[in-house]
Amino acid sequence: MIIARSPLRITLGGGGTDLPSYYSEYGGLVISAAIDKYVYATVMRPFQPGIYLKYSQMEHVQFINEVRHPIIREALVVAGMDTQQIEITTLADIPAGTGLGSSGSFTTALLKALYAHRKHYIHPLELAEQACHIEIERLAEPVGKQDQYIAALGGLTCFEFNRQGQVLATPLGISESTVHELEDRLLLFFTGFSRRAGSILSDQLERTTQQDTEILENLHFTKELGLRSKVALEAGDPLLFGKLMSEHWEHKKKRFGGMSNPQIDAWYELGCANGAIGGKLVGAGGGGFLMFYAEDTLRLRLAMQGAGLEEVRFRFDFEGTKIVLS
Repeated sequence: MIIARSPLRITLGGGGTDLPSYYSEYGGLVISAAIDKYVYATVMRPFQPGIYLKYSQMEHVQFINEVRHPIIREALVVAGMDTQQIEITTLADIPAGTGLGSSGSFTTALLKALYAHRKHYIHPLELAEQACHIEIERLAEPVGKQDQYIAALGGLTCFEFNRQGQVLATPLGISESTVHELEDRLLLFFTGFSRRAGSILSDQLERTTQQDTEILENLHFTKELGLRSKVALEAGDPLLFGKLMSEHWEHKKKRFGGMSNPQIDAWYELGCANGAIGGKLVGAGGGGFLMFYAEDTLRLRLAMQGAGLEEVRFRFDFEGTKIVLS
């Protein structure tokens, strides 16, 4: 049995500029961090012939082209699996649709496990690019490249996307004390709302492709905020980074009407009135996790707990996608 795990992520700046519709014209920049919450994929050879799949549903088919789950089907093809006798099981610490990049983590974990099953090593950068190829090119999903790359590489990383689609990944040059400060003061609270990012990202894709001035100016500014966040963190000023999060959130809400809702706005205001100096929704928007940078962590936790929001505590992951059992 092979077990691979892939970390989920939080976006620290520049989110949305990693979509091909934007970076192919203007170049993109995203600051991202892998966290110690994971998606797992197990691969083994069952006793009986057939392809057995266990995820939120169960499948038993004879041939790869009969697999209903699109990512699993395409991953089997891309990884060169010619066997008709395989069992795949997937599970996650946190469910999909919560803004933590689970699709990219799922794809990288699955590919890693499939290659290990074949006794084949795949470099993290190649792993990320193959996962992007599956989601963006083969399945035509309106997603960017951030999730696959941060899942494969781990750490706190700056990604630059050039117009040709090449990705430059550079670890953030931040001190250990700043890393600890972020781990202690970045707090995640689940809103209870789950959603697929597709509708929001499809709207961004369409408007960007049509050269909509409003969305382009918004994304230009978002990229600049990402760069400013990088400078603040590398200068050892996480307090400034926390303030930039709110500036990012205000601009992010203008991209799409369903980015937030009155309840999320109320929770956000409650957090900012009780110890948070900045915050935003993680992911494409519409639900998932509120992330705050807290000056007073105890006060913020009590306020969010009183509002009925569950906190998910985390530390950063510096290993990326890896095999944990073979």
